[in-house]
Amino acid sequence: MTQPNFILLLLVPLALQIIVLIFSVTVDPYIQPLRRKLLLLIAALDVSLIVIDLLAFSLKIEIVSPMARTIVDICGYSVRPLIILLFSIIICPSQQFRVSWALVALNIAVHLTALFSPVCFTITEANEYVRGPLGYCCHVVSAVLLGYFVYLTRREYRKRRGEAWVPFVIVLLVTVSVVLDSLKNFDRLPITLLTIAIVSTSVFCYIWLHLQFVREHEQALMSEQRIQIMMSQIQPHFLYNTLSTIQALCHVDAEKAADITEKFALYLRSNLDSLSQTDLIPIEKELEHTKAYTDIEITRFPNIRMEYEIEDRDFSVPPLSVQPLVENAIRHGVRIRREGLVQVSTRREAKAHVITVRDNGRGFDPAKLEELDGSHLGIRNVRERVESMCGGTLQIDSAEGEGTVVTIRLPAKEL
Repeated sequence: MTQPNFILLLLVPLALQIIVLIFSVTVDPYIQPLRRKLLLLIAALDVSLIVIDLLAFSLKIEIVSPMARTIVDICGYSVRPLIILLFSIIICPSQQFRVSWALVALNIAVHLTALFSPVCFTITEANEYVRGPLGYCCHVVSAVLLGYFVYLTRREYRKRRGEAWVPFVIVLLVTVSVVLDSLKNFDRLPITLLTIAIVSTSVFCYIWLHLQFVREHEQALMSEQRIQIMMSQIQPHFLYNTLSTIQALCHVDAEKAADITEKFALYLRSNLDSLSQTDLIPIEKELEHTKAYTDIEITRFPNIRMEYEIEDRDFSVPPLSVQPLVENAIRHGVRIRREGLVQVSTRREAKAHVITVRDNGRGFDPAKLEELDGSHLGIRNVRERVESMCGGTLQIDSAEGEGTVVTIRLPAKEL
């Protein structure tokens, strides 16, 4: 194979990888603007490394110009640690990297000495590369920055153990390429194996980072949903009416006022806790929150009666799963009844934990749930979280004038 064909064989896959990287980064909707700019800058530096390698190869084989080769080598040794630092910034853009930037600057300064001193390296009149006492500065700085990159990725994504090997693979590829480049069989390649490894790991690292960006986006959406859920459960009228009730009780029954205030504080605290709660909570805790709410409502509406039949207590539920159903039953069902009744029960079946919320209220047509303009938002929110967090189901049995039964089934181990 002729030399031009061999160079083309190396260039085509590298060029395709960089084009794919630039295109993917440009259209990726999950990347923050700063990270997008950094990844595009990395792609540009990858291109510069290829150009530097081709120039260095030409200056080594065809054109004898020690000064030109010195300048090209300085550029190559300066760019590589910078790419590693940029990936670290992408991992943790909010962190300061003063020490890392200082190392990159030190590496550049050390290699610039080659213009007037052999302390780092020199190109002889015979066009031979001679390494000086500080000739491994780029290797040492790159190793430190790679170690820091591994530390940051492990720290930021430590919960994703299945992907913990990714930064180590990147370090391994770079290390192997450096070792191979030092061997005689590879030291005359037009493009170094290190440059090939850097381009390939840039694409590989982006794909891995893209998965993290998608997860971050999903977590942000979940946090926003939790806020909406909490706000949907804390109705302004409920807050005002509860405070008015406490104020009125202070004049006639101070002890009852203190008790309702405590229940009100527990209710608010549970709703606020749900903002940061991403895991399931014990059913006992959810029922405690539910009872705090119902005690307040019963004080305001003495015609309402609550009944609890809790047979199964050994399982967990999404936060704000039972309480919104009870609140929905009271607000839109039993308030109109002379003797309103809401029943909450739990039981264990062979393959499921079953929660039932039953009321004797006005009822509604479940088929028209999506047309109720938010009046039954709590049911829809609970259904979404039961399905996504537990793989469970929520079933509604209701008819106008006959009350409503909401049944939640959560998967359980067989008895």
